[in-house]
Amino acid sequence: MRLVQFELNNGERRVGVVDGTRLREVQGAHSVRELALAAIQAGTSLQRQVDSLGLGDSHDYAALLAEQKILPPLDHPDPAHMLISGTGLTHLGSAAARDKMHQQAGDEATLTDTMRIFKWGVEGGKPAAGQAGVQPEWFYKGDGSIVVRPGQAFPVPPFAEDAGEEPEIGGLYVIGPDRKPYRLGFAVGNEFSDHVMERKNYLYLAHSKLRSCSYGPELRVGELPQHLAGTSRLLRDGQVIWENEFLSGEANMCHSLENLEYHHFKYSQFLTPGDVHIHFFGTATLSFADGIRTQPGDVFEISQAEFGAPLINSVGQADAVFEPGHVITL
Repeated sequence: MRLVQFELNNGERRVGVVDGTRLREVQGAHSVRELALAAIQAGTSLQRQVDSLGLGDSHDYAALLAEQKILPPLDHPDPAHMLISGTGLTHLGSAAARDKMHQQAGDEATLTDTMRIFKWGVEGGKPAAGQAGVQPEWFYKGDGSIVVRPGQAFPVPPFAEDAGEEPEIGGLYVIGPDRKPYRLGFAVGNEFSDHVMERKNYLYLAHSKLRSCSYGPELRVGELPQHLAGTSRLLRDGQVIWENEFLSGEANMCHSLENLEYHHFKYSQFLTPGDVHIHFFGTATLSFADGIRTQPGDVFEISQAEFGAPLINSVGQADAVFEPGHVITL
């Protein structure tokens, strides 16, 4: 089952089940979060909760996408109660990167911090079920206010030095009344970062991640396939200027999902009932690594057959919201 949130012409929200080229409304549902909380209360699964409500009106999926009426597949009415975060150095990447790691693995002192954490993940990122493995790299992106709906442009701030895509799979979660995280499923995401800033110094990673992101348009309910092969494209003036395969799923990762989830939700401040979490699991494919520099108007297209419609966003611009020396003393 794949779920979508969308708006009607009058602005009312609906939840739809993808049925080929159509969306079928879930009767009485106005948000996926409400559906999830009702399922938790009923002690059932998200899919069974949808089945129990039944399906109603049908809508043209392509038309809703074209009109940018498709919303992110999970959100919160108060964006401050959404946490957007992610992990890095979680995917095995190219054979060359692995060869480089193995060549250096015998001498810990020669490893960069990046390669050291990657090596730790390869060695201890997939512990036995129920056991804690090595911690991944972790980063914070922002709250729900940074989320851009499918089809819209990323607002790039004037201080940004790069506007680069990061094609990833994200886990979508709601915290239940029992303070436990419930995974609703997964979505394709564009984690979107400033790679020029990050490359200057790894301590700038935190700054580089404070950008917008997008995920969806569909929530894939259920478990994540072990192997996923998708495509990331960059278009300029309607022409593809860069394209590459991106791999995900645990078969292509050095951490298990269970380990990544544990090292996020082990923090009590992330277990507030009713909150929503979007957690990106990382990537090994970037156009930036191939020397590409994006421009305003460029279009990102991230597709993964198992997740339905591709995620499309463009590079936009944003005005400065704060200037040096403008802090006000009370």
